[in-house]
Amino acid sequence: MQNFDTATDSYQTQLGLLGKHRWLKWLAILGVWVVLGLIYAGPIYLEVRAEGMNHSAWRVVSWGVLSWCVWAPLTPVMVWLARRYSFVGADWKRSLLIHIPAFLILSAVHTAATTYITLALKPFGDMGTSPMDFWPRFLSRMKGAFGPDLLVYGAVLGLCYAVDYYRKYREREFLASQLEAQLAQAQLDSLRMQLHPHFLFNTLNGIVGLVRDNKNQAAVNMLVGLSDLLRHALEHSSQQEVELSEELNFIKLYLDIQQMRFSDRLQIEIDVDVGVLKALVPNLILQPLTENALRHGIGRSVASGLVGIRAHSENGLLRLTVFDNGAGLASDWQLKSSGGIGLANTAARLQQLYGGNHRLDVRNREGGGVEVVVVIPFHIS
Repeated sequence: MQNFDTATDSYQTQLGLLGKHRWLKWLAILGVWVVLGLIYAGPIYLEVRAEGMNHSAWRVVSWGVLSWCVWAPLTPVMVWLARRYSFVGADWKRSLLIHIPAFLILSAVHTAATTYITLALKPFGDMGTSPMDFWPRFLSRMKGAFGPDLLVYGAVLGLCYAVDYYRKYREREFLASQLEAQLAQAQLDSLRMQLHPHFLFNTLNGIVGLVRDNKNQAAVNMLVGLSDLLRHALEHSSQQEVELSEELNFIKLYLDIQQMRFSDRLQIEIDVDVGVLKALVPNLILQPLTENALRHGIGRSVASGLVGIRAHSENGLLRLTVFDNGAGLASDWQLKSSGGIGLANTAARLQQLYGGNHRLDVRNREGGGVEVVVVIPFHIS
């Protein structure tokens, strides 16, 4: 609920910023009526000129534009009526009873104003100026203006409904995108929270093993390394993506701890192009893959083992590879049924962060062992 309120507040803030420029909207409305007035007056002037009548161009055009501009101050009233008494819903009959007299009043106001403009500007010659001339012309125009005014009234209402529907659609779209992003963030946070204790418990188990073997100094060194490792992890705990250089610093601390645990049995190989060090990668992406390489590549053997990390770019993509020289995968091995937390979380995080724009391959390596290849878009902060 708090996420929904946050998204709503953000959207309302944007609407508030738009409200500061409300006068631009009304200026645009006036501009529309001016254009309609020009479209109306232009053909009339050309027609009277074609018939040999030498009426003043500015009078005819001014008359046409001003007659249509009378609708500009009436537009806010029509918009208010459209929103206050909507035809959408069960109350459309009650709204109709409001709109009919409202239209008649607005049509009468528009007709009165245009009658006065006609008498004042005299676009087609002397048409009288006394009050006695006003009323006959007003009543005559009322009869002929009913149809056109109804079309104008209906067009304004229809446009108002269209704008409101579009605004609501955009609002729903904005809220949906915000909630979708927050949901994805929550899912990523949940996956990361699973990952932290996972490697922490495994490291503590390694320390316990050293203590049982009376390798106290190694256990102390491992605890110090774990302290540095946790400090580094907490400093970047709120970030979903970090630079590859930071991720490598973290994994080196982790491998230092594991080297204490496995002593001379562990060989480490890191091959990273300098040009990709600033590339952004998911936070802690290498740790579970390295842990799997340690467990399956060297943890099940009494002999020495190799764990390697490679990173380079290709065609706008970043390719990360973690490999070992262990026994390899069974012929029927599948990622979906493997049951491993590290690989499952890695696959889920990559899907959340990059959608279909990534690749995760787990396969046997030529020469023995397993390699995990992660391919993601190459981008920097």
